[in-house]
Amino acid sequence: MRSVLTTAVVSGVVLALSACGGSGNGGNGGQPVDGRTFTLVLGSDPGNLDPHFTSLASAQQVNRFLYDSLVSVDTNGGLVAGLAEKWEATTTSATFTLRKGVTCADGSPLTATQVARNISFVGDPKNASTRLGLFVPAGATATGDDPTGVVQVTSPTPAAFLALNVGSLHIVCGKGFADRELLRKGADGTGMYTVTEAVADDHYTLTRRAEYAWGPGDWRNDQPGLPAKVVVRIVPNETTATNLLLSGEVNAVQIVGADKQRLRSARKFQREVVSPLGELWFNQKPGMPGADEAVRRALTQALDLNQLGQVLTSGTGRPASGLVAASMTPCPQTSVSGSLPGHDVAAATAALDAAGWVAGPDGVRARGGARLEMTVYYPTSLGQTLKAAAELLQQRWGEVGVRVTLRGLTDAEIGELIVGGKGTWGAALLPLSVTLPSELVPFTSGPTPPDGGNFAAIDNERYTAAVRKASAMVGTEGCASWSEAEQALIQEVDVVPFVDSTTPTFGEAATFELTRGSIAPTSVRMLG
Repeated sequence: MRSVLTTAVVSGVVLALSACGGSGNGGNGGQPVDGRTFTLVLGSDPGNLDPHFTSLASAQQVNRFLYDSLVSVDTNGGLVAGLAEKWEATTTSATFTLRKGVTCADGSPLTATQVARNISFVGDPKNASTRLGLFVPAGATATGDDPTGVVQVTSPTPAAFLALNVGSLHIVCGKGFADRELLRKGADGTGMYTVTEAVADDHYTLTRRAEYAWGPGDWRNDQPGLPAKVVVRIVPNETTATNLLLSGEVNAVQIVGADKQRLRSARKFQREVVSPLGELWFNQKPGMPGADEAVRRALTQALDLNQLGQVLTSGTGRPASGLVAASMTPCPQTSVSGSLPGHDVAAATAALDAAGWVAGPDGVRARGGARLEMTVYYPTSLGQTLKAAAELLQQRWGEVGVRVTLRGLTDAEIGELIVGGKGTWGAALLPLSVTLPSELVPFTSGPTPPDGGNFAAIDNERYTAAVRKASAMVGTEGCASWSEAEQALIQEVDVVPFVDSTTPTFGEAATFELTRGSIAPTSVRMLG
C-alpha cells in the first residue's frame, strides 16, 4: 500500500511471495462477525482507478477489491484458479478456460470475448496502457470463444512468465470499455466489491456483492466474518494512521517508518513482506548529468549507502540483495553484492574532475557553462524517513559540488511527472516493487514516456541481451540469465538498490492475509 510504483497484482510480490507472519492480540480478540465495515488506510490518494492506466500501488490495492484476474496467487506463492479454472502456456501462447457463472458488477455474464478484448487492448501499444509489457507483451492479441469459455493468447515475442503475467491482468467488463471515464473513480469489474462513494484525498466506500462466489481457488462466500463494506481512508501521516489503529477507528494500516515499533509493542495483528525500499534512479535522457555513467558512478561513491539505508528504514532495513526481494521472486538474486562502487568521497571528487565538472567559486561544479544542478524527487507517501534520506543525499552530494533541490511528490504526481514523463528531474529515490524479473523490463529498457515506461531512459545493451536470452526460456529455466540482466543494470549504475524494508501491515478487530504484497480482499475477516 505504501510502496510507490508497482506492477500490479503485484504491488510487490508474486510467485514465491511469502507474507511473513506474526500476529498479536489485536486481530485475534474475538469471533468472526458478519455485516461489519473494514476500514483500510492508504498513505496517498490512488488517483485514477482505471486498472489499465495506473502504476500506483495505492490504486492497485483498491483495485484488488474491484477486479479479478484470470489466475490468483495464494499465501504460499502458488498459482490457483481465478476467473479461469484451468490454463496452460508456452513462452508465446497461453490458453485459459473461464469458470462458469462469473458476472460483472451490473449482473451481466463475463464472456471469453470480453476477457480477450482486455488482453488485446493492453497489448496494443497505440492504447498506451501502463500494463503494456508488465502483464501483456507488446503486440500480443487474444481471441475468445464464448460457448466454451476459452481464451487464447498469442505473443509475438517470447515471455518467460506468460501465463502468470497475462493471467494477472485485471479484467474490465463491457460498460467500462464503452466509457473508460467511468473507471477513473468507479469500477466495472467482476470483483468482490463495487464503488459506492469516492471522495478524492479523503475516502472511498466499497460495498460487497452478495452474489460473488468465484474467489481464488476453492474460496466460498458463506464464510463468517466477511465485511459488508470496505472504507479506504487516505491518511498521509503515518503517526496519525498509527493513532487511528490504536484507537480502533481503522482496521488495517501499513507502516514503513518508526511508528511500526509502537504497533509491534502493542502486539497488534500483523502480516509482513520484505521488499525493495531504497532505490536510487538517475535521469539518463540526453543532456542530463545522469546520462554519463562516470557521473552516476561518482555520485554513488559520494554516498554511504549503508548509512542512507539505515536513515530510510529507521535502522530496521536489510541490505538490498537485488531489484526483486528474495521472498518475492522465483529467481532469487544476489546481484547487489560487489556490483556497486564503494563509498569513497575522494574517488568521487576525482571522477567528477576527470569528467570535466570543475568546481566554481561557490563550490558548485560546472562544465561547458552548465552547472551541476539536479532536482531530486522522492515520494511523500513513504513518510518522514524518506525525506530524511533525501536530505542526507542532498548534503553528501553538496559536499562534492552538486547543487541539489529536493522535491517531494504525491504518488499521483509521481505517476504523472516521472512515470508519465512530464517532469524535469535529475535523480529520484523511488522504490519500484515488482514481482518477477520480467516485470522490470518496460521500466528499465525500451521506449521512454509517453510511448513507454522507461522513465529513466536507460539504454543498457548487456541488460537487453540478457533479457532476450531469459525471455526465450519458460519460468525458472531462465533464472541465470535474469540474474545476468539484473547485474548489468546495477554494475552500470542504472539503478542503485541499497536497502530492503520489512514492511508490516497491522490489523485491529480484523484478520487478513497478504498476497502479492497487499491485502487479499477474500481473506479479510471481521472480529467481534
